[in-house]
Amino acid sequence: MKPRMERAIVVGASSGIGAAIVRRLAKDGAAVAILARREIEMARLAHDAPERLHPYFHDVRNTETAPDLFERIEHDLGGVDTLVYAAGVMPRIAINEYAFVKDREMVEVNVLGAMAWMNLAAARFEAARSGTIIGISSIAGERGRRGNPAYCASKAALTTYLEALRNRCSRFGVNVVTVKPGFVDTDMTRGLPGLFWLISAEEAARLTLALARRGSSASGHVPERWRLVALMVRLLPSFIFRRLSL
Repeated sequence: MKPRMERAIVVGASSGIGAAIVRRLAKDGAAVAILARREIEMARLAHDAPERLHPYFHDVRNTETAPDLFERIEHDLGGVDTLVYAAGVMPRIAINEYAFVKDREMVEVNVLGAMAWMNLAAARFEAARSGTIIGISSIAGERGRRGNPAYCASKAALTTYLEALRNRCSRFGVNVVTVKPGFVDTDMTRGLPGLFWLISAEEAARLTLALARRGSSASGHVPERWRLVALMVRLLPSFIFRRLSL
C-alpha cells in the first residue's frame, strides 16, 4: 500500500531539493509545514500556495526547540504523516584548510538536526503504526573524500542513522527512506568544478518522492545510475582511492 503524504513537515525547505519537494507535495494536495532559517525565501515559497504551505522559522542547530515546534505543527495541520529532512550545509574547504568551526556546523546541521527531528517523528509514527520519514543524504557519504572530510563524514553518519532507524521502525509500518543524490544544481553545488550528470532540484524531488511512495522503506541513489558509481567507489582499495583527486 502506498504511504499517505497528506500532512508533511519539510525541514530545510527554503531552497534546493527541500523547496522542490515542498512544491511537489503542495501540487499533490498536501498541507506542508515549511521550516528554514531564511525567512524571506521561505515566505516567497509559501506565497505560491498559502492555503497549503505554512512557514515556520527554525534553525536546526537549536535542537532543543524541535519538540515544542513539532507539537505546534501537529496542532496546526491536524496531525503529521510525513517528515522530510532536507537541511544541509557544505561550506567550501580549501585542500590545506582544517576548520573546526565549519566542521562543527556540518555535523550540527547535517546530522544532529536530523536526529532531533527524526527521533520525534519516529516515536509518533511508530505509535500510529504508519508514517514516512525521508532523509536527504548524499553519494558523498560512500567514502572519505579528501575535498571535504567533515561533509563526507556527516553524510555517512546520516546514511547509517537512517538505516538503523529503518531497521527499528519498519516492523511497525513506518516507511524510512534514505535518498543519496548525485550532483544536483543547487546553491550548494553552484560553481564547483568537475560536476557531471547534473540534474535539477525539481528532478531530484520527483525521484525522491517516487522512491518514498513505493512504501518499502527503501534506500536509493538519485538518479539510479549513481548506484553503479557508488559500488565502484566502495570497492576501490584505499591505496588507490587516496590517489584520486576527489
